[in-house]
Amino acid sequence: MFRVGDKVNARTLTTFTGTQMRLPASDRTVHLQFRRFAGCPICNLHLREVASRSVEIQDAGVVEMVVFHSSAGRLRQYQADLPFAVIADPERKLYKEFGVEWSLRSLFHVDAARAAVRGMRQTTSLIGGLAPRENHLGKPGDFLIDPDGTIKACKYGAHADDQWSVDEMLDLASQKRPT
Repeated sequence: MFRVGDKVNARTLTTFTGTQMRLPASDRTVHLQFRRFAGCPICNLHLREVASRSVEIQDAGVVEMVVFHSSAGRLRQYQADLPFAVIADPERKLYKEFGVEWSLRSLFHVDAARAAVRGMRQTTSLIGGLAPRENHLGKPGDFLIDPDGTIKACKYGAHADDQWSVDEMLDLASQKRPT
């Protein structure tokens, strides 16, 4: 598990479309999000808000990178229209490295259940939400990573709908790191 002040190793991540992304970014803060599976109605509901505010996020000096534990093929089905980097990690290598976990309780929180219902109504087909071959027990994780690789802020979700809002992320990104 990472904490504020820890450093991440520099690397290149490949999006499901083949684009290469540097982590950390050389001149911007990266918001690295760990989401659940490609058709997840909770994730899709949240990511639609992020997408609708992508210009505001970019203007704040933040680069969005979103990791799913789904295959690139599944991501093409459900995430092809997102205006930011989406990374397939079906072997969960990044999840393990960053300490983003899964648990049975991730789904049994009232906020997670409400978000799942809203998400299935608004963003995902029933089949995508059920996704029988995908692990539904994942929890989200959010990391703000400065250009030098230092973790500026992080959040390990307690349940499936426990992630930063766009406003929370922008507020954290705007704060100066103590020296």
